[in-house]
Amino acid sequence: MPRGQGSSVSVPEKPKVDERVSSDKDNIRHRRSPFLLLGLLIIFLHGSWSVYCTQFASLPLPLDAEQAGKRGFSEASALKHVKYLSGLGPHPVGSDSLDLAMQYVYAEAEKIKKTAHWDVDVQLELFHTDIGANRLAGGLFNGKTLLYSDLKHVILRIVPKYLPEAEENLILVSSHIDTVSTTGGAGDCSSCVGVMLELARGVSQWAHGFKSGVLFLFNTGEEEGLDGAHSFITQHHWRNSVRFAVDLEAMGISGKSTLFQGTHHWALESFAAVAKYPSAQIATQDIFRSGAIKSATDFQIYQEVAGLPGLDFAYTDTTSVYHTKNDKMELLKPGSLQHNGENMLAFLLHAASSPKFMKDAHQAKQESTEEKKAIFFDVLGMYMVVYSQKLATMFHNSIIFQSLLIWGTSLLMGGRPGLVSFGISCLSIILMLIFSIFLPVVVAFALPHICPFPVSFVANPWLVIGLFGSPALLGAFIGQHIGFNLLRKHIKQVYSRTKPGLTGNTVDYIVGLEAERWIYKSGFVQWLIVLILGTYLKVGASYVALIWLVSPAFAYGLMEATLSPVRSPKQLKVFTLVLALAVPVVSSAGLFIRMVDVMVGSIVRADRNPGGLPDWIGNVVVAVGIAIVVSFTFVYLLSYVHISGAKRTLLSVLCALFGLALILVSSGIVPAFTDDIARPVNVVHVVDTTRMKDGNTEPLSYISLFSNTPGKLTNELMDLSGEEFSCGRNMTIDFVTFTMKYGCRSYKGSNDGWSKSEVPLLNVESDSATGGARTTAVSVDTKSSTRWTLAINKQEIDDFTIQVDSEELVQLGGKSEVDGWHTIQFAGGKSSPTKFQLTLFWSSNGRHASAEEAKAQDSPLLLKLRTDVDRVTPMVATVLEKLPSWCTPFGKSTSPYTLAFLTALPVDI
Repeated sequence: MPRGQGSSVSVPEKPKVDERVSSDKDNIRHRRSPFLLLGLLIIFLHGSWSVYCTQFASLPLPLDAEQAGKRGFSEASALKHVKYLSGLGPHPVGSDSLDLAMQYVYAEAEKIKKTAHWDVDVQLELFHTDIGANRLAGGLFNGKTLLYSDLKHVILRIVPKYLPEAEENLILVSSHIDTVSTTGGAGDCSSCVGVMLELARGVSQWAHGFKSGVLFLFNTGEEEGLDGAHSFITQHHWRNSVRFAVDLEAMGISGKSTLFQGTHHWALESFAAVAKYPSAQIATQDIFRSGAIKSATDFQIYQEVAGLPGLDFAYTDTTSVYHTKNDKMELLKPGSLQHNGENMLAFLLHAASSPKFMKDAHQAKQESTEEKKAIFFDVLGMYMVVYSQKLATMFHNSIIFQSLLIWGTSLLMGGRPGLVSFGISCLSIILMLIFSIFLPVVVAFALPHICPFPVSFVANPWLVIGLFGSPALLGAFIGQHIGFNLLRKHIKQVYSRTKPGLTGNTVDYIVGLEAERWIYKSGFVQWLIVLILGTYLKVGASYVALIWLVSPAFAYGLMEATLSPVRSPKQLKVFTLVLALAVPVVSSAGLFIRMVDVMVGSIVRADRNPGGLPDWIGNVVVAVGIAIVVSFTFVYLLSYVHISGAKRTLLSVLCALFGLALILVSSGIVPAFTDDIARPVNVVHVVDTTRMKDGNTEPLSYISLFSNTPGKLTNELMDLSGEEFSCGRNMTIDFVTFTMKYGCRSYKGSNDGWSKSEVPLLNVESDSATGGARTTAVSVDTKSSTRWTLAINKQEIDDFTIQVDSEELVQLGGKSEVDGWHTIQFAGGKSSPTKFQLTLFWSSNGRHASAEEAKAQDSPLLLKLRTDVDRVTPMVATVLEKLPSWCTPFGKSTSPYTLAFLTALPVDI
């Protein structure tokens, strides 16, 4: 039986034993040096980091206007736009600063129109939307209806002058001008707007040779629920001419703009063929669509509502600054905009000039998206691989079948001893994963008790190498070593029965070599299981498992496998390991590091309901993620350590790294947060009327502090002494879209900065029952607020409609729910309506409140309303000024502004 395919076998004749292994001196002489293995570890880690830097951090040189020329892309020119827009500060929907941003973009678009090629027709519009309703099927928008009004978009259409059919075949390039209320949005998404303006200038010099047109949409309302894209795709007269959509986004700031979503094989191939600096990862698409990342982009509108094929790009560097004050110009790396701009310009020139591209886009609506899915990823940011999902499935199934056939034949030839050895090697995989997860998780639980902050590594992500990487690697080695010792014991028993003529020292040495080979081959089993699961679930990133299976197996078969079972095993060659890991490291090491980096950056906003998660949860998530990466990627390398003299050296190095990292974070030498990477802490002036009863008509007013980062606010309050804050879990606030379960509250100065005339009203206009069907009409008056959220109790209400000025905005049917509530979110400009008519149709199976429940403080609610006002009251201003510089407000479509009014209507109305 080939040594590379099986295991220990019973052989009747006495084996030939090489004289080199017949003595203790020879055994010692052939043991791998600790320095060799330490060197291999350093090469593996350094190689992985080099791959990451090349793939994700290597950016092109930025060009100025003169270097780019009239038809090229200039980062310097794009940066001027970014600088102006981010310099306006936060510019959310309905703000004066957004009006200034719109005026600027429109003025720059007019300049492009005036300087365009003489054979190019440039049309410019300032589109003012009607009131609209957006109800998406899934993702973040399940159980929601999104309403909008008074939005404005800048639309720039560029077509060749003498080709009328180009006007009916448009490629849409879209991004948003608006920001959340907490940031100037240099990354999200002023950088995208700057790139688009410079792209439009360049395209306007090329479009005379196009076969189709390019439409640039600078929308507003994206941050409030993708309202801008929805209003364009459902209301604008050019919407039916759009055949393909490109969305530019940012989930961080700077770095490479990575293609992370794509609908069709031909579109991905088109981008891959012309992109100068390709950056694309289907793994990000897998994670994004799984719901693990709680976010969405306009691409969902273009795909779900309009049914368009397209591509979605995003910046993902420094995700910890997403939607905070630190999304600023200073963190934009030189070359980031150049990378995005040159890739997009090349793609647009190719797509708009190609009749085949538009023909494919026309056919896309008649074809199933599932059938046209593709696998895509880049190699070192230099080459992009694209192949169809159908081909991937066929190829994966072929490899799986061959692997199972080889293993099955091998085990059949090996008999019971081989089967037992296989079982123990599989056990070593399980033990490796268990111990690799267990040790860093113990550290994760301990960190909140010994560090100033529960999450102590966000500002310095490299600390996770020592805090979690070292324990994970140590645990992986321990688990694998237990399996190795069990294998040795089993194989020794087999050899004692089948090869009684061998001396004790020789048997020990040969048994160690045989066990080493089984441990190495256990990595094949591990990655084969991942490949099978990934293929079954149609996970795009399954190609990673394929590479980590095939490359090491090929290296083993080429360098180690023998054709005779009589020959005794030899020590695994170091070259086998190098050959085995070269391709996997180059293809995926950078991706693993990037995923860990994004995970660390996302921890700062992990707690969707502040105080709802335990302090240790962020650490545990990162620890488990790192442990899984370590277990799966170090399985081959660690197999070389067990019969070497490097075990103590490895343990000493790992313990030293862990100890150093622990000292740095526990002592505060390395800060958990900095001025640039800050902890989100929201300050909201709350005016609450939901608990008014017993004739008390005075609202409850207070200042609330809460954080989306797991952990208490003890350190923040050190700078707020004298402001009379008290903290705890007895101060729960229902903000309609989320619940603050732990926070701080102060009543000091809370009566200033607002008036009773701003308190929203929910009034029952009529309540009747006809034929057993109960209907209630409720008027909603949001007063001065044009941003509000209303939750409807779906346990009591079967359906509802919403009217505005006698126009039915939300019709009957299609209302989903989450946790028994359907949520309506409204965001609009200054001219948006503030009075609405809500008609409720009660459920015949509803659980109506009793009189006792209605009188109780916790009586069930029928409606919950929060209205937001973008105003800083005097006490909020004081608190914001006193908060440490490493604190920052965090904004989201579901987050309240700095002044929020709460009101409700009980079930017993």
